[in-house]
Amino acid sequence: MISAVPVDFPDSALEAEVRDYLGRVEESLAATAHPDDELLTEVSRHSIAAGGKRFRAMLVLLAAQFGDPKDPRVIEAAVAIELTHLATLFHDDVMDEALVRRGRPSVNSRWSNSVAILTGDFLFAQASQILARLGPDAVRIQAETFSRLVTGQMTETVGPRPGQDPLDFYMYVITEKTGSLIATAGRFGALFSGAPAEVADQIAAACEQIGVAWQLSDDVIDIASDSSQSGKTPGTDLRQGVRTLPVLYALRAAGQSPAALPADPSPADVRLRWLLDEADLTDEALLAEALTLLRGHHAMKESRADVLNWLHEARVGISALPDGPARAAFLALCDFVEKRTG
Repeated sequence: MISAVPVDFPDSALEAEVRDYLGRVEESLAATAHPDDELLTEVSRHSIAAGGKRFRAMLVLLAAQFGDPKDPRVIEAAVAIELTHLATLFHDDVMDEALVRRGRPSVNSRWSNSVAILTGDFLFAQASQILARLGPDAVRIQAETFSRLVTGQMTETVGPRPGQDPLDFYMYVITEKTGSLIATAGRFGALFSGAPAEVADQIAAACEQIGVAWQLSDDVIDIASDSSQSGKTPGTDLRQGVRTLPVLYALRAAGQSPAALPADPSPADVRLRWLLDEADLTDEALLAEALTLLRGHHAMKESRADVLNWLHEARVGISALPDGPARAAFLALCDFVEKRTG
């Protein structure tokens, strides 16, 4: 089991090596994010000490196995990726008015929106300094990635254009906002370990597909699992009014507005349409009813099928990589995402 991602990788020597390198990443994160300013130091420590899966750093380290994983640039690239991810979380929490992040008070709730935004900007700057040391390719790739990430966030903030399919909109947002940085994690690992360019391209594509599959899997778990299975409160997205993949499939089946219901809708479809479109799902009884109806809806089957489709594409790309423990580890990661989806 590597990092906080509970995946049993098939090669114990590889797992031990990656675990050791993740420890070095953690040490570098702590050192890198602590400037001379007392408040920035405190706020940065608050975020880093909260931990996290370090999923992106793990992907950097696994991808580096296709070259020389001991190249010191690999650790620096992993740190830069994690700093970038942490910075986006600061900004996300401000936009979402989040009160909690990883079980601790969010920076914006403990200090202020301004402090959260500025600390996020500081972490972006720290990541940029590392990337500048890694060379122009690193800076260019990070700029392209950040452009995609911000475009995805802006698109999500503005919402679908008139007439735009909500499912197409949602998948675009996830691919740009979530998949882009995960793809770059894989690319950096391959690039800075000296792996061939075609291998870096294959890994980046597969990592993006895994990242999208992981997000869609979270969508399914938020509805399908109880808290004892997932460790999370079920229906969190519904309670917050976030329309994730199963909800969008259910709304499409019921018609995108009450007037667009099928000619002979079932009473359950009519009720689910109302719950998802009009009800106050902060009401626990209504939320429980919506979860029950969604769990029995074919939208869940469609959503799981989408996860499997993304994982299939990832497996195809991974299978074309050179054989070895790292390839097996990437395939095991795909297996884990499939298993957790149910």
